[in-house]
Amino acid sequence: MAQLTNVSSTEAMKNLIRNGQGFIAALDQSGGSTPKALLAYGVSEHTYVNDDQMYDKIHDMRARIVKAPSFNGDKVIGAILFEMTMDRKIDGKASAAALWQDNGVVPFLKIDKGLEKKVDGVQLLKSIPNLDHMLQRAVAQGVFGTKERSVIHAASQTGIEAIVAQQFELGAQVTTHGLMPILEPEIDITITDKAQAEDILLDALVRHLDILENGQQVMLKLSLPEVAGQYKILTDHPACLKVVALSGGYSRSEANERLSKNQSVIASFSRALTEGLSVHQSDAEFNATIDQTIESIFAASIA
Repeated sequence: MAQLTNVSSTEAMKNLIRNGQGFIAALDQSGGSTPKALLAYGVSEHTYVNDDQMYDKIHDMRARIVKAPSFNGDKVIGAILFEMTMDRKIDGKASAAALWQDNGVVPFLKIDKGLEKKVDGVQLLKSIPNLDHMLQRAVAQGVFGTKERSVIHAASQTGIEAIVAQQFELGAQVTTHGLMPILEPEIDITITDKAQAEDILLDALVRHLDILENGQQVMLKLSLPEVAGQYKILTDHPACLKVVALSGGYSRSEANERLSKNQSVIASFSRALTEGLSVHQSDAEFNATIDQTIESIFAASIA
């Protein structure tokens, strides 16, 4: 595992994220979203009796995706892992190591532990117990970066400012461990004032990027915007390594269509990535489906 944490490997990962052609797969469904993800995959809640069994089944799904022939750094440049995925193995090798060493895919870790109740139109991150220890384990496993999600439900100036401030504060803690933070202030795609919320969010993000120390960088994971090119100023900002987009509940076809209109933004899809996959498919059927999915998301990401 040591070769994963040396400077050359870290720089190789950073270069792939900065310059690689492709997208980031979100394989990070948490405890709350795992039952829905498994059900969509054809695995009923009646087939597991506790959380350990549930996480084993979702890990089997993720491992099947990772082992698909088309899941490699040619088109999938990164993957975000749930903590229990990081702690499990793929074909006998630690998940992060399998991603990078076998697939050429940069591993990230989801670190958030859920959301606070909605206040002032937003849901802030809950505190993350033992965060430094988790980050130390991530570094030891060869993880390149982290991802943390909070949610915006209204175009609230003060609420959005609070979310962005919290995201950048957490990102600063992540960077002290040599990890690259993906800040994810998601905007709920169903709200009526989504475009206004995007304007407020953009202003707050630029202000916080502007005051980062010289050479410091973050990544941003954002909802697909109403106005094409909305986030170009972010993709051009020297303090932003990459802007990635979440599907946020859009179907894969709509997410791809919206993404293709936003130059220099790449996908980081979860539900849209696993759409159409089933535990009942043969390996040939499964691999053909994920291959078509990867091709479509890749095409939208580089459009």
